[in-house]
Amino acid sequence: MDIAYIPSPSTGVIHLGPIPLRGYAFCIIIGVFVAVWLGNKRWIARGGKPGTVADIAVWAVPFGLVGGRLYHVITDYQLYFGEGRNWVDAFKIWEGGLGIWGAIALGAVGAWIGCRLRGIPLPAWADALAPGIALAQACGRWGNWFNQELYGRATDLPWAVEISAGPNRDAGTYHPTFLYESLWCVGVAILVIWADRRFKLGHGRAFALYVAAYCVGRGWIEYMRVDEAHHILGVRLNVWTSIFVFVLAVVYLVVSAKLRPGREEIVEPDASGGDGKDKSATKDPSDEAAGDKAGDGSDGTAEAGADPRDSLPTRAQRAEAEGREGAVKADLRKPAVDAEAPEADKA
Repeated sequence: MDIAYIPSPSTGVIHLGPIPLRGYAFCIIIGVFVAVWLGNKRWIARGGKPGTVADIAVWAVPFGLVGGRLYHVITDYQLYFGEGRNWVDAFKIWEGGLGIWGAIALGAVGAWIGCRLRGIPLPAWADALAPGIALAQACGRWGNWFNQELYGRATDLPWAVEISAGPNRDAGTYHPTFLYESLWCVGVAILVIWADRRFKLGHGRAFALYVAAYCVGRGWIEYMRVDEAHHILGVRLNVWTSIFVFVLAVVYLVVSAKLRPGREEIVEPDASGGDGKDKSATKDPSDEAAGDKAGDGSDGTAEAGADPRDSLPTRAQRAEAEGREGAVKADLRKPAVDAEAPEADKA
């Protein structure tokens, strides 16, 4: 009876002439593009400038790759510095081996440098990028499928992954833990997007939610894996790391919500572009004064070029005014003349 399973690629590299095209690298590159694309949309929605996420990713991605590789080499040093091993293999990143913990930690340092150069807060940028990082991990995990690595215990489930015989692995069908983690990361991205819209997460809390949710999934998925790993008290090192990082993320969520509730109102200074000043609204004081005079009809630009003598009374107007004044005086003297007439008659 044939058992259904997910077949693995016969090879993880395709040669285009002398150029090798590796499936692991393609998965990481696709993940980076997805993270930057979604992060850019969320950043703009929060009031930031288009392109800022990509500019900072130029710093974060190289730092993240170095950090991820360092974590893997340090925690699995026996693969590169043990007896019969070649330490040069530690630089062969295309063969697989990136620790997400180191990638996030050192990637955050690179992002901090980029944010400092742009004058924006790192927590706000991390919040915008959080679900994109989860989707990038979902894409990147398929690189493990190309390399036939990071699988779980043997199983005959219909979705088991077929693994061929090779160095440090036996042929068979196993739990596709890379697939489990990929699907979990998609769920984490959806959770963060929903929670961010529902609760208006800010000041790094959306990123903290992503970290906490990822750690929950990584813990039980790591428990299923059978690849070589260091153990502490009988538990795989990455399980302990998941627990520790989960606690830190939850503490940050609680403390941050009390100290800095709500979301940032401004995530990027001068997001409107230019030098931050509306030149059309800027006026010279003298121009404004001239405009006020023109509006109220006083002497200003509206009466420029008028002869000042035009406002003086003409000679005829002055004579007419003097005539009216004399008539008024005559009317005032008339009653006195009429009162003296009877006295003259008596005399």
